[in-house]
Amino acid sequence: MLARFAPFIFVVLWSSGFVGARLGLDYAEPATFLLMRMLANVAVFLVLLVLLRARLPRGKDLGHSMVAGLLIHGFYLGGTYEGISMGMPAGLCALLVGLQPILTAVLLVSFSSEKLRLSQWIGLVIGFIGITFVLQGNMEWQQEGQREAAYSFAVLALLGITLGTLYQKKFCQGVDMVGGAVWQYTAAALLFVPIALTTETMVVQWTTEFTLTLLWLVFVLSVVAIMLLLYMVKHGESSKVASTFYLVPPMTAFQAWLVFGEKFDGYGVIGFMLAACAVFLVTRKPKLNTVAGSTVKSSAL
Repeated sequence: MLARFAPFIFVVLWSSGFVGARLGLDYAEPATFLLMRMLANVAVFLVLLVLLRARLPRGKDLGHSMVAGLLIHGFYLGGTYEGISMGMPAGLCALLVGLQPILTAVLLVSFSSEKLRLSQWIGLVIGFIGITFVLQGNMEWQQEGQREAAYSFAVLALLGITLGTLYQKKFCQGVDMVGGAVWQYTAAALLFVPIALTTETMVVQWTTEFTLTLLWLVFVLSVVAIMLLLYMVKHGESSKVASTFYLVPPMTAFQAWLVFGEKFDGYGVIGFMLAACAVFLVTRKPKLNTVAGSTVKSSAL
């Protein structure tokens, strides 16, 4: 039962991270907020390292883990939090960085021998149309005047999660995921320290809402969601996570509407639907059928 619903639970939890970011940014500046989250993550994962008897990577694995952490947790989360702090709707931010599978496909085709299937090409076209609809729509921003900068940070986040995922896949395959996470969060914390010290006041309003938000992001997002991912990898369900990631932007938009009242007009709704279809088409793997002891691709693209 858990294996069947785990991918969808994971997507719901992952989507809540964007909502948590907007909640917490009312009480702390982006780099300060993320520095606190990364330090808390390091402490929690050190405990998990002992409890699970995991191995802390050393040597080249240590270096690769820190590079992946800089890209995934540093640039991705940093760009996301900065964009949202500048007024970008949480749903829109999730949509833009949710294009990661599409950008990954484009990069793989451009710099490797891999080729896109027809369904993936269709997905790319639909994705660009979807983004155009969303950007042409009437979106309600928290504040005006910094849209260009917010979009730039969203692009930085998109590049971070895309390149970080590719880097981790290539160089961190044999690295223990729990031990590797310790170095990843450490690298991200080291990135946010000088940014917070030089560009922010580092003042935090310790309200109940902020405390609960930080606890949610640390324990639910960084621990429960990651442990759920480890469970799915162990039980062979990780591919379903990839295929259901297209649900993250609309799920985030839904959660942001419930919590903040974020609204999108008809263009935005159509754009979200098209973008979700695009990511689904790009990430969907062709079905395999076994015939007379041999495995062949089905006719479905």
